[in-house]
Amino acid sequence: MSKPGFENVIVVGAGPSGLLMSLLLAKKGIPVHLIDAAETLDSQPRAAHYGPPAIPDLRRAGIMDRVRERGMTLNTMCWRKLDTEYIAGLDGSVLADIDPDPRTACLALQDLDKIMLDDFESFSHSKVSWRHKVMSIGQDEQKAWINVETPSGEIKMEASYIIGCDGANSQIRRSLFGDKNFPGFTWDQQIVATNTYYDFRKFGYHDANFIIHPEHLYMAAIIQEDGLWRVTYGEKPGLSLEELKARQEWKFETILPGNPKPGDYKVMNFSPYRMHQRLAEKFRVGRFLLAADAAHLCNPFGGLGITGGFVDVGGLYDCLVGLWEHKADDSILDLYSDIRRQKYKEFIDPISTENFKRLWGQDAETALENDGFLQLCKKAETDKEFAKQLQLGMMAVRYDFTQHYKDAKPNGETDGAAKMGVDVSHIEIAPTAAN
Repeated sequence: MSKPGFENVIVVGAGPSGLLMSLLLAKKGIPVHLIDAAETLDSQPRAAHYGPPAIPDLRRAGIMDRVRERGMTLNTMCWRKLDTEYIAGLDGSVLADIDPDPRTACLALQDLDKIMLDDFESFSHSKVSWRHKVMSIGQDEQKAWINVETPSGEIKMEASYIIGCDGANSQIRRSLFGDKNFPGFTWDQQIVATNTYYDFRKFGYHDANFIIHPEHLYMAAIIQEDGLWRVTYGEKPGLSLEELKARQEWKFETILPGNPKPGDYKVMNFSPYRMHQRLAEKFRVGRFLLAADAAHLCNPFGGLGITGGFVDVGGLYDCLVGLWEHKADDSILDLYSDIRRQKYKEFIDPISTENFKRLWGQDAETALENDGFLQLCKKAETDKEFAKQLQLGMMAVRYDFTQHYKDAKPNGETDGAAKMGVDVSHIEIAPTAAN
């Protein structure tokens, strides 16, 4: 057997994308050292919905069956008026006859992270180190390195490649491009994400519901079978955390079906945050690579943040395997950077932007008349084959980097939709739910 194309990888950031990256590489036999500045996994409730483009990479990581067993499969989504009146929607059950099942999976992110970490730690050539904070970086033609602050003092860690999966505030990205160089913009609008126990089902709510309103837009999507829902709503910008918390009871009574009082629901998590649409200049600088939130950001409506991050990871994994097995040279990493940036520009950024604007930038009373995407959803309600195409349109976010291996046989297929025989050139991408 020939010597591998490189020695090892360091992955910075033990969030979902860093864990998936590390697990995929470890399963392939590639030595991986995963580090994170925190003391352990983040246990805070966060994203829970993983759309069809992410499913193939979760599957080849060997965890998809457990995700479905421990979580849920989302089928129905719709857009509504504030008074709960249904406008249009999609039914994911039309994808159930596809093998393997590409439907959106739902599992609390802290649970998904734990599955991936447990599997990763089972490999003898894998290692995870907590309380390891990157302070500075460097590289030459043979290796890359990071200077890391640890409980035992500062150390230097070296690897053939170092991957920044360290989130929106990525130290790897800032070290490469500067603290303030993350091109894009921050939305003026304020949103608040909550995990809330409330019986939306008695009001006929679907698995995921998007409410159109210029002031009281919100999304309600189920995330656990015991009745826990992610409720993400718009708020006035410029309010303090205390002011936002003080308005929460009034806000829920105003916007939620049934106009509930505080005793009618239970808020488990309350997280105000600003939204961004940003894209790093490059995803590759020599032996340093970026993926997921360290590389790009988008608003959460439609779930393209974490789903897009997982797709980044799957693409980068294929590129590194090509190098490891001498099936590609390192120019494939430039291709990774160029194509993943292109996918952000062509799909993730514009579609996530339209998903958000759809909720506050139009009159719900005339939305179906004026919104072309909602008209497509209406058509899909009575046309099963079109419904499949519309929902599998999301697979265009993917790209098959293995077609650039030296021994690859050209077939003209560049994304997951093409492999499923779906023409997505004329349709928009349907959202999953929200991050």
